[in-house]
Amino acid sequence: MARVGFIGLGNMGGGMAANLAKKGHDVRAFDLSAEALERAKAAGCLPVASAEEAADGAEAIITMLPAGKHVEQVYTESLFGTAPASAILIDCSTIDVATAKRIGEAALAKGLTSVDAPVSGGIGAANAGTLTFMVGGSAEAFDRAQPFLSDMGKAVIHAGDSGTGQTAKIANNMLLGATMVATCEAFLLAQKLGLDPQKFFDISSVSSGQSWSMTTYAPLPGVGPDTPADHDYQGGFATALMLKDLRLAMEAAAEAHADTPMGAKAAELYEKFAAEGQGGLDFSAIIRMLDRQE
Repeated sequence: MARVGFIGLGNMGGGMAANLAKKGHDVRAFDLSAEALERAKAAGCLPVASAEEAADGAEAIITMLPAGKHVEQVYTESLFGTAPASAILIDCSTIDVATAKRIGEAALAKGLTSVDAPVSGGIGAANAGTLTFMVGGSAEAFDRAQPFLSDMGKAVIHAGDSGTGQTAKIANNMLLGATMVATCEAFLLAQKLGLDPQKFFDISSVSSGQSWSMTTYAPLPGVGPDTPADHDYQGGFATALMLKDLRLAMEAAAEAHADTPMGAKAAELYEKFAAEGQGGLDFSAIIRMLDRQE
């Protein structure tokens, strides 16, 4: 097994680091939160005092941080100059494409190998080790990162060159955000026209309107498999995180001159929902706001 430096032990990173430890890796974990470090220790990781200490001597260095500015700061101030030339640098954060490419180029200039490898699956999948990773980087970098990513997920897919992992992530989540809004609208329409929600689920989940938002993540409690809706919209994928991804998608669309009207409308609706103080609820809770609209 390998020595792994893990930087960023939040809702996602904590579970990911724990799964690496379960697989037998020597995980040196760092976070600014003392509580997060305690949880990592309980999960079998070795807490360390800095990002530099996590990186020192590591065969793989994984970052899971809030935004591009945080990733770039850690790479520039802590990893460049500390990470061994033999290490594979894996950023699993969701950040803007331009920053991901810039970090990849800077790492290459330093003689380091890196990939951008954002995730899909949410907190539950992070804890269960069933994440999907979409990876941007060279074929060689992907091959080196894959064993570590496989120990944290169910699917590891090479998207292409540096930055394409982030491209796949924001495009996928733009689709998810828009699909969830449409799924919520369909449930509410059917219900207000007198159709039982479970009956609508039974029909739509095997018909042309079927989607992941419908079949796997139905936004009404008591319908379909267990989802955050059955737990008062706690857990899952927070509205604030969906909004972050939609903002990134809209920024990228503007830069690429891509027309994304459905994505833009989804971003507008999630902006409104988050502004109501609902950013901590699962993103499927937007059905509550849609149900209030007249």
